[in-house]
Amino acid sequence: MMMYDDPDESGDGEDMIVRLLEEIPLLYKARAFADGLGQSAFFTRLGEPLDTRERSLGEAYVSGLGFPHADPALISDWQEAGDAAEALDHDPISWDAEEMLRAGLIEAVLERLDEEALHTAATYLSSKIGELAREAAEAAASYDDIYDEHLINAAAGGLIQAAHNAMLVILAEREDDTPPHPFLARWRLFMRGRWPIGLAGSTYNIL
Repeated sequence: MMMYDDPDESGDGEDMIVRLLEEIPLLYKARAFADGLGQSAFFTRLGEPLDTRERSLGEAYVSGLGFPHADPALISDWQEAGDAAEALDHDPISWDAEEMLRAGLIEAVLERLDEEALHTAATYLSSKIGELAREAAEAAASYDDIYDEHLINAAAGGLIQAAHNAMLVILAEREDDTPPHPFLARWRLFMRGRWPIGLAGSTYNIL
Protein backbone atom coordinates (compact mmCIF):
# COMPACT_ATOMS: atom_id res chain seq x y z
CA MET A 1 0.00 0.00 0.00
CA MET A 2 1.43 3.34 -1.05
CA MET A 3 1.74 5.91 1.68
CA TYR A 4 1.16 9.58 0.98
CA ASP A 5 2.43 12.48 3.07
CA ASP A 6 -0.12 14.64 4.72
CA PRO A 7 -0.10 17.98 2.83
CA ASP A 8 0.32 19.96 6.03
CA GLU A 9 3.18 17.77 7.21
CA SER A 10 4.84 17.98 3.80
CA GLY A 11 4.64 21.77 3.96
CA ASP A 12 6.15 21.79 7.42
CA GLY A 13 8.99 19.58 6.18
CA GLU A 14 9.75 21.92 3.30
CA ASP A 15 9.75 24.90 5.65
CA MET A 16 12.17 23.08 7.93
CA ILE A 17 14.54 22.29 5.04
CA VAL A 18 14.49 25.89 3.88
CA ARG A 19 15.18 27.05 7.43
CA LEU A 20 18.07 24.60 7.83
CA LEU A 21 19.62 25.69 4.53
CA GLU A 22 19.44 29.29 5.70
CA GLU A 23 21.00 28.42 9.05
CA ILE A 24 23.97 26.41 7.76
CA PRO A 25 26.05 29.36 6.46
CA LEU A 26 25.64 31.19 9.77
CA LEU A 27 26.62 28.09 11.76
CA TYR A 28 29.71 27.69 9.60
CA LYS A 29 30.63 31.31 10.38
CA ALA A 30 30.17 30.65 14.10
CA ARG A 31 32.35 27.55 13.88
CA ALA A 32 35.06 29.39 11.95
CA PHE A 33 35.06 32.12 14.59
CA ALA A 34 35.44 29.60 17.41
CA ASP A 35 38.08 27.54 15.59
CA GLY A 36 40.22 30.62 14.96
CA LEU A 37 40.54 31.58 18.62
CA GLY A 38 43.69 29.52 19.18
CA GLN A 39 45.64 31.79 16.85
CA SER A 40 45.00 34.89 18.96
CA ALA A 41 47.56 36.52 21.25
CA PHE A 42 45.29 37.33 24.17
CA PHE A 43 46.63 39.51 27.03
CA THR A 44 50.03 40.03 25.36
CA ARG A 45 50.06 43.86 25.28
CA LEU A 46 48.82 44.68 28.77
CA GLY A 47 49.95 48.04 30.09
CA GLU A 48 51.49 49.25 26.83
CA PRO A 49 50.47 52.71 25.57
CA LEU A 50 47.20 52.72 23.66
CA ASP A 51 47.68 53.16 19.93
CA THR A 52 45.37 55.08 17.60
CA ARG A 53 43.42 51.98 16.58
CA GLU A 54 42.84 50.92 20.17
CA ARG A 55 41.59 54.36 21.13
CA SER A 56 39.26 54.27 18.13
CA LEU A 57 37.89 50.88 19.19
CA GLY A 58 37.43 52.11 22.75
CA GLU A 59 35.53 55.15 21.49
CA ALA A 60 33.33 52.95 19.29
CA TYR A 61 32.47 50.82 22.29
CA VAL A 62 31.48 53.65 24.64
CA SER A 63 29.64 55.58 21.93
CA GLY A 64 27.71 52.48 20.91
CA LEU A 65 26.73 51.91 24.53
CA GLY A 66 25.37 55.44 24.72
CA PHE A 67 28.27 57.17 26.49
CA PRO A 68 29.87 59.31 23.76
CA HIS A 69 31.62 61.61 26.24
CA ALA A 70 33.55 58.77 27.92
CA ASP A 71 37.20 58.36 26.99
CA PRO A 72 39.44 55.28 26.77
CA ALA A 73 42.12 55.36 29.46
CA LEU A 74 45.16 53.19 30.03
CA ILE A 75 45.39 51.06 33.18
CA SER A 76 49.07 50.47 33.86
CA ASP A 77 49.17 47.27 35.93
CA TRP A 78 47.19 44.31 37.28
CA GLN A 79 46.57 45.86 40.69
CA GLU A 80 45.03 48.94 39.12
CA ALA A 81 43.04 46.63 36.85
CA GLY A 82 41.67 44.83 39.89
CA ASP A 83 40.51 48.10 41.40
CA ALA A 84 38.85 49.08 38.12
CA ALA A 85 37.10 45.70 37.86
CA GLU A 86 35.75 46.03 41.41
CA ALA A 87 34.46 49.50 40.61
CA LEU A 88 32.15 47.98 37.99
CA ASP A 89 30.12 46.36 40.77
CA HIS A 90 29.33 49.79 42.17
CA ASP A 91 28.51 51.45 38.82
CA PRO A 92 26.38 48.94 36.85
CA ILE A 93 25.07 51.42 34.29
CA SER A 94 27.33 50.06 31.54
CA TRP A 95 26.24 46.49 32.36
CA ASP A 96 22.61 47.54 31.92
CA ALA A 97 23.42 49.08 28.54
CA GLU A 98 25.24 45.90 27.49
CA GLU A 99 22.29 43.75 28.52
CA MET A 100 19.99 45.82 26.32
CA LEU A 101 22.36 45.40 23.38
CA ARG A 102 22.67 41.68 24.05
CA ALA A 103 18.89 41.25 24.17
CA GLY A 104 18.56 43.05 20.84
CA LEU A 105 21.19 40.84 19.24
CA ILE A 106 19.60 37.64 20.53
CA GLU A 107 16.27 38.77 19.09
CA ALA A 108 17.95 39.41 15.72
CA VAL A 109 19.76 36.06 15.82
CA LEU A 110 16.55 34.16 16.55
CA GLU A 111 15.11 35.61 13.34
CA ARG A 112 17.87 33.69 11.54
CA LEU A 113 18.39 30.61 13.74
CA ASP A 114 16.19 28.56 16.00
CA GLU A 115 16.99 28.34 19.70
CA GLU A 116 18.57 24.90 19.39
CA ALA A 117 20.97 26.11 16.70
CA LEU A 118 21.94 29.14 18.79
CA HIS A 119 22.51 26.92 21.82
CA THR A 120 24.66 24.56 19.74
CA ALA A 121 26.80 27.45 18.47
CA ALA A 122 27.22 28.87 21.99
CA THR A 123 28.14 25.46 23.41
CA TYR A 124 30.74 24.91 20.70
CA LEU A 125 32.25 28.32 21.39
CA SER A 126 32.37 27.58 25.12
CA SER A 127 34.31 24.39 24.42
CA LYS A 128 36.92 26.42 22.55
CA ILE A 129 37.26 29.58 24.64
CA GLY A 130 36.98 28.39 28.25
CA GLU A 131 40.34 26.71 28.81
CA LEU A 132 42.08 29.01 26.33
CA ALA A 133 40.96 32.13 28.22
CA ARG A 134 42.08 30.72 31.56
CA GLU A 135 45.50 29.70 30.25
CA ALA A 136 46.05 33.05 28.54
CA ALA A 137 45.11 35.00 31.67
CA GLU A 138 47.30 32.82 33.90
CA ALA A 139 50.28 33.18 31.56
CA ALA A 140 49.96 36.96 31.37
CA ALA A 141 49.50 37.30 35.12
CA SER A 142 52.42 35.04 35.99
CA TYR A 143 54.66 37.06 33.66
CA ASP A 144 54.03 40.00 36.03
CA ASP A 145 54.24 37.81 39.16
CA ILE A 146 50.50 38.03 39.75
CA TYR A 147 48.84 34.92 41.23
CA ASP A 148 45.57 36.41 42.47
CA GLU A 149 42.92 33.85 41.45
CA HIS A 150 40.10 36.39 41.67
CA LEU A 151 41.91 38.76 39.33
CA ILE A 152 42.85 36.01 36.88
CA ASN A 153 39.26 34.77 36.85
CA ALA A 154 38.02 38.30 36.15
CA ALA A 155 40.31 38.64 33.13
CA ALA A 156 39.42 35.20 31.77
CA GLY A 157 35.72 35.78 32.41
CA GLY A 158 35.81 39.08 30.56
CA LEU A 159 37.41 37.38 27.55
CA ILE A 160 34.85 34.55 27.55
CA GLN A 161 31.95 36.99 27.77
CA ALA A 162 33.39 39.13 24.98
CA ALA A 163 33.78 36.09 22.73
CA HIS A 164 30.14 35.10 23.20
CA ASN A 165 28.97 38.65 22.55
CA ALA A 166 31.10 38.87 19.42
CA MET A 167 29.59 35.64 18.14
CA LEU A 168 26.11 37.12 18.60
CA VAL A 169 27.18 40.04 16.40
CA ILE A 170 28.32 37.58 13.73
CA LEU A 171 25.15 35.48 13.92
CA ALA A 172 23.04 38.65 13.72
CA GLU A 173 25.04 39.52 10.58
CA ARG A 174 26.23 42.81 12.08
CA GLU A 175 29.97 42.21 11.74
CA ASP A 176 30.31 44.72 8.88
CA ASP A 177 28.65 47.62 10.69
CA THR A 178 30.44 50.97 10.49
CA PRO A 179 31.35 52.02 13.11
CA PRO A 180 31.72 48.52 14.51
CA HIS A 181 29.10 47.16 16.87
CA PRO A 182 30.21 47.91 20.47
CA PHE A 183 30.60 44.19 21.25
CA LEU A 184 32.80 43.70 18.20
CA ALA A 185 34.88 46.77 19.12
CA ARG A 186 35.45 45.33 22.59
CA TRP A 187 36.32 41.93 21.15
CA ARG A 188 38.90 43.48 18.84
CA LEU A 189 40.59 45.06 21.84
CA PHE A 190 40.95 41.59 23.34
CA MET A 191 42.25 40.36 19.99
CA ARG A 192 44.93 43.05 20.11
CA GLY A 193 46.22 41.67 23.40
CA ARG A 194 44.35 44.05 25.70
CA TRP A 195 42.01 43.61 28.64
CA PRO A 196 39.19 46.15 28.17
CA ILE A 197 37.94 46.15 31.73
CA GLY A 198 34.94 48.39 31.60
CA LEU A 199 33.37 51.78 31.97
CA ALA A 200 33.70 53.67 35.24
CA GLY A 201 32.16 57.10 35.25
CA SER A 202 33.48 58.88 32.15
CA THR A 203 36.47 56.56 31.72
CA TYR A 204 36.74 53.32 29.76
CA ASN A 205 39.55 51.46 31.49
CA ILE A 206 41.84 49.29 29.35
CA LEU A 207 44.84 47.33 30.60
